[in-house]
Amino acid sequence: MAGRGAEEHPHGADRLCAAGDRLYSRAVRRGRVPRADIETVPCLLELALLHPDPDDMDWLVPTSPQEVMTRLLRGVCDEVSASQRRMGSAVAAFEWYAGLGRQLPALTAPAEGSAIRVLDGLSRIQAAMDEATEACTTEVLTVQPGGIRREAELTEGLHRALALRGRGVRMRDLYTHVARHGQGLLNYLELMGDTVEARSLDEVIDRLILFDRTVAFVPANPDCTMALELRHPALVAYLVTVFERLWRLAIPLTAPLPDTGIEGISHREQSIAALLAEGHQDAVIAERLGISVRTCRAHIARLSETLGAASRTQLGVRIAQVGLDGNRSCLTAAPVTAADQESPSVR
Repeated sequence: MAGRGAEEHPHGADRLCAAGDRLYSRAVRRGRVPRADIETVPCLLELALLHPDPDDMDWLVPTSPQEVMTRLLRGVCDEVSASQRRMGSAVAAFEWYAGLGRQLPALTAPAEGSAIRVLDGLSRIQAAMDEATEACTTEVLTVQPGGIRREAELTEGLHRALALRGRGVRMRDLYTHVARHGQGLLNYLELMGDTVEARSLDEVIDRLILFDRTVAFVPANPDCTMALELRHPALVAYLVTVFERLWRLAIPLTAPLPDTGIEGISHREQSIAALLAEGHQDAVIAERLGISVRTCRAHIARLSETLGAASRTQLGVRIAQVGLDGNRSCLTAAPVTAADQESPSVR
């Protein structure tokens, strides 16, 4: 019964329910009340406002109002003291953290907290890219790895490219040689006109986007669902230097690829030979050159036939003998053959 009463009368002695107030007031006026009257207001027993009459257990006598008031005031005083202690602890903790904040500039650069930001999820990445696009006023540099770019990839950021073109922002894009054969890319470059300058290489670094040489975006995981937003001046300057060095080595998309100077060896096979000499597996070579593994193996087979190699080991020896294991940037290249033209499936 006490449990039911606690649920039905959820209050303290400082704010009695109406029934409890009436019964306690009657007990004070009369000196006692019958025990049967407490059935509807068990809260008076639970709060010790009524207690059994020692002379007759069928009756209940009230606790004096003075004692009740003293008890209430003591409880309020205890609560105030506890609140003061909590407030004192909070103030002390605030002062301690504030002191750490004052020491922070001596430990790290002021911009360190925002120099590297992890963007988790495509929506956050797109929002950050849109924000950087709106703030960009001068130049955008991009590196686009892989082979032929799908229409979806090209249209994904088209609204940003058009917004940049409208403000007169210049853009320079680096692609792999294989990307030259994608009609979507050619359409994109025609649409953008002289706003975009594009060049290509045998292989490029992973995706990179630089806005005004102040903020950069790079992938943070293999499937590109996470990215890093970099604003640290030293990091951004390093990435700009990497881009400029690749740019100087790259060939404009408006210019043909030069001859390799090695009869029977295509430009693509020359690149594959150099990567084979470095010990890379077929899948890695295909990934770096932006072609499918199937096409990569077809090139290797043709390379073996041209060099007269009967095994993979013998092919490595022949590559070294004819000088195809040297620095590929020092070698001249040949026009891409029809066999070099890739299907969009590059991964």
